[in-house]
Amino acid sequence: MQTTSPETASNPASQAPLKILMLTSSYPKYPGDVTAPFIEAIAQYSQARGHQVTVVLPYHPDLRRGAVERGVRFFPFRYALRPGWNIWGYAASLQGDVKVRKLIYLLLPFVLASSFWKMWRLTGRERYDLIQAHWVIPNSPVAVLVGLLRRIPVVISLHGSDVYMAERIKPVGWVARWAFRRAAAVTASSPDLLERAQRLAAPKSAGRSAVIPYGVDPATFKTPERPRAEIRQGLGFGPDQPVLLMVGRLVYKKGFEYALRALPGVLETFPESVLVIAGAGDLLQPLQELAAELNIQNKVRFEGAVAHDRLPDYLAACDLFLLPSIVDDQGNVDGLPNTLLEAMSMGRAAIASAVAGVPLAMTDGENGRLVPQRDPAALTRAIRELLADPALRERYGQAARRKIEDELNWTAVVGRYSQIFQTASGKRKP
Repeated sequence: MQTTSPETASNPASQAPLKILMLTSSYPKYPGDVTAPFIEAIAQYSQARGHQVTVVLPYHPDLRRGAVERGVRFFPFRYALRPGWNIWGYAASLQGDVKVRKLIYLLLPFVLASSFWKMWRLTGRERYDLIQAHWVIPNSPVAVLVGLLRRIPVVISLHGSDVYMAERIKPVGWVARWAFRRAAAVTASSPDLLERAQRLAAPKSAGRSAVIPYGVDPATFKTPERPRAEIRQGLGFGPDQPVLLMVGRLVYKKGFEYALRALPGVLETFPESVLVIAGAGDLLQPLQELAAELNIQNKVRFEGAVAHDRLPDYLAACDLFLLPSIVDDQGNVDGLPNTLLEAMSMGRAAIASAVAGVPLAMTDGENGRLVPQRDPAALTRAIRELLADPALRERYGQAARRKIEDELNWTAVVGRYSQIFQTASGKRKP
């Protein structure tokens, strides 16, 4: 069982410490922010294993990070001529996660030049063993170019929308292929993402490619010490009210629409149920309009963005966690959402779509329920079944927690990243 925090994780003696330079376009802008917490975890747990981690990331007006936090160093780069133009990264570059905002095309030359210059200066000052580029688009071209010029191997880590953009836009695909062919290794958060990347020229050999799912910190997402009844009351839920919870950015691939369409059937059997949606995004108004059209607006709570450190309360309060993810009409899909892992770590029973990396975490009938995507009727049936059987919910929740403790915790996950880093850097034979 592995439940160590970044402060207590240790570096195995067999692995040499590395100096790692990470280039990312998203990162939690401040403690508690829910923007790409998995990038922060990879950085912090890599640092805790004995590696020295430096993060290069775009400037944002809300970015509140010290120069060094938990040993991880931060170097933001500025690219925008006006304050209102700071929309690069941090889940703001795409509208609904499928359409590039027009201003991005104007900003692109400035972003590429600024990020290259920041990386060039840092690699000129000190020697790095490895560059990790998060998202093949937009970050890997800059990382690979710097790596070629400085003779530093590059690992490209895929997280979802980057592969989708490379498939959809031909010039972007050409750039992605150029970067993939020159990468020392490629990691992906789901088998689907890796297979799609390999069709775009990503390496296929076992030593240079790996599916590495995300993790969660079981010490943070655990049964709270406060009574559950007290938590539910504080959030405004009735003592016996069935609470269905969804968490995430309001974008198409999260499948919020299908949870709304499933809710009327749930209310026929469990009329006191409430669907709680914790998240913000471009689809807020369309989802509110759909709830009104289905006449369930009084049974849906749109909570807005919830701070990451408040999520354990919402998870503790809910009876079921829902993740009806889809492959959207443009072909975009999540890899393995952190929110599902956090719910599992809290011992919550979950119902999720069997897409992308979700089956890496959940096995239907063992530690949760998997349903077909875009199928509100199947989702309704699964919700009604689990709401009617508290013992089954408890059994699924306990099995989910064990899955996190045994496999999908950040200590174990970053250990797999570290193996790829060692091989790519030449410190360890594949």
